[in-house]
Amino acid sequence: MRVIVNGKPIEMRSVWAENGVIKLIDQRKLPRELVIFEARTLDDVAFAIKEMVVRGAPAIGITAAYGMALAHDLGISPEEAAEVLRKTRPTAHDLFFAIDYMLKHYDEGWNAAEKYANDVIEKARLIGVHGEPLIEDGDRVLTHCNAGALAVGDWGTALAPIRVAHRSGKKVFVYVDETRPRLQGMLTAWELLNEGIEHVIIPDNAAGYFMWRGDIDLVIVGADRIALNGDFANKIGTYEKAVLAKENGIPFFVAAPITTFDPNIESGKDIPIEERNEEEVLCVEKPIPPPKGSKARNPAFDVTPNKYLTGIITEYGIIYPPFKKNIKRLLRKALK
Repeated sequence: MRVIVNGKPIEMRSVWAENGVIKLIDQRKLPRELVIFEARTLDDVAFAIKEMVVRGAPAIGITAAYGMALAHDLGISPEEAAEVLRKTRPTAHDLFFAIDYMLKHYDEGWNAAEKYANDVIEKARLIGVHGEPLIEDGDRVLTHCNAGALAVGDWGTALAPIRVAHRSGKKVFVYVDETRPRLQGMLTAWELLNEGIEHVIIPDNAAGYFMWRGDIDLVIVGADRIALNGDFANKIGTYEKAVLAKENGIPFFVAAPITTFDPNIESGKDIPIEERNEEEVLCVEKPIPPPKGSKARNPAFDVTPNKYLTGIITEYGIIYPPFKKNIKRLLRKALK
């Protein structure tokens, strides 16, 4: 991805390995400052995933793959390493896919992990290629959370079609949901700013207003896990955007690689939803603190039923209804 460092544009990934050390752009520090977090132990890797140094399902998967390679170098058994990493986050399917991949290739260490990372990033590029025709010159696109290069390693999922459209010369304007409570929309804005793509940050509860005004032509979001019937989990608030898009006649697409599909889950009702610490809701940097004694609920994701979904952009092309039939057909082809 394009990042401006000391006034000059450079290309970098959000997570990579260098001389046996895993390096990650610390997403907790953005957009205020660009800081590189270094993971030198398996506990460092687990911390990075759990505490959201890295976030975004594909990037979490890459980090887990590198973590397994690091564990191999440190003499940790594959079973022990897998157990530690599986406990970090429950919702993102890519985490478990990457761990299972590395269990099959544990003795290959860094070579296997690097291949996994390169494959993920190539899939993201292809998502951009297949999704770009959906965006017409002058389109205004809404996205929720951050499903950009930070969340994937490079290119992104939801942002990949936008990046490809922009680089092909199309004029694209992006409405960026702030995405409470952790404000991941600021990460999206940071990426778009570095890429030179016009955008505006909006409060989560303003999306319906802009849809009603006719200011949004298309919605593209990412996903952390997709069920066989097309129901999908994404950052909390996605379901609301999907309902509003349908009400206002706006196409709604999810962009995700095949690794995000869970062949063992039939519908969204079976997707585990992470609930994070209530402090993320209660400890907001505002002049008015919450009343003492008040508690909060902090689900990190919600599930969007397939009836609100126009299509799913994958590295193999776009899946349209009937979702269950077409998803199963694609998984048979892709995972055989």
